[in-house]
Amino acid sequence: MLVIEITINEKKLKIEKDRSILWAANTIGIQIPTLCHDARLQDVGSCRVCVVEVEGENRLIPSCITKVRDGMVVRTDTVRVHKARKSIIELLLSNHPTDCMTCEVCGNCALQDLAHKYGVRESRYFSNPTGGIKKDRNLAIQFDSSKCILCGRCVRICNETQQDEAINFIGRGFDMTIGPAFNDSLLDSSCVLCGQCVSTCPVGALVEKQAVGKARAWELKKVQTVCGYCGVGCNIFLNIKDDKVVKVTSESGTVPNDGNLCVKGRFGKDMIHHPDRLKEPMIRRNGSFKEVTWDEAFDYIAEKLKIIKDKDGPDSIGCIASSRCTNEEDYLMQKFARAVIGTNNIDECART
Repeated sequence: MLVIEITINEKKLKIEKDRSILWAANTIGIQIPTLCHDARLQDVGSCRVCVVEVEGENRLIPSCITKVRDGMVVRTDTVRVHKARKSIIELLLSNHPTDCMTCEVCGNCALQDLAHKYGVRESRYFSNPTGGIKKDRNLAIQFDSSKCILCGRCVRICNETQQDEAINFIGRGFDMTIGPAFNDSLLDSSCVLCGQCVSTCPVGALVEKQAVGKARAWELKKVQTVCGYCGVGCNIFLNIKDDKVVKVTSESGTVPNDGNLCVKGRFGKDMIHHPDRLKEPMIRRNGSFKEVTWDEAFDYIAEKLKIIKDKDGPDSIGCIASSRCTNEEDYLMQKFARAVIGTNNIDECART
């Protein structure tokens, strides 16, 4: 691929021809603010917060959708750029509530961060934002249209990544909003409640409904782990407060899922603190289950397997491993079947 030379804020760098100015700036540690950009999606340049000055151009250029050219000279932090970004943020806040103190994503909101950075305390335009929390009988996703900045990231990730095409833009002007066809419930659309829209929303318009009111962003401790629902091994973060999982998130760039999760991985956490969850092994005695120690349970299993093996032979026993386990655990299962039991009756639930 052709490599060219450009200059960004007096720094020269060599870069592949088809890269964007935004990508090039990030490679040398120059952070250009964005709202509609998500590394998982195709850039559309809708928010215009990422505008920069390019030598020889009379207008400001959106850096996310502008490809670099040989000899290009870019400036990302001039007075003109600063003024344009401040005006854009002010326009966004003209139809956006300023309830940051009680907002669910306070401390984790891209618009709030930009308003602070560029010193925007209020808007000179409108004062009563339209919309509000939409009533929807789904139990996973909450949408507040008054906080939506119409960046389109939720629509694009639903179309491009998830390919469900469940939501789109509805209406025009200040009445424009996001939603499924005819503005019905998500349950009446092709939505699979994966929560991809929640993961990409830069503000508080889309949030996890079950996590509302349970914690502020800075109160959450993130514990990185692997989702146990299937064999893909998606990377997730358990967001914990007071030793309880409030919600599950993932981050763009993580392997193998790149921040994407399914409905189970993102919302299937209810069983963690469910009162009916089994915490100790149980053995049926006198017609009812009784809690026992792990050593008692293992001894019981070994005794029963030995009786079956002595009576009917090792091939009367079969072992089924699980894709939810690690490769090492599945290896031990087949070793247990072949070396301990003496049978090749071993299978794995993800074999097909």
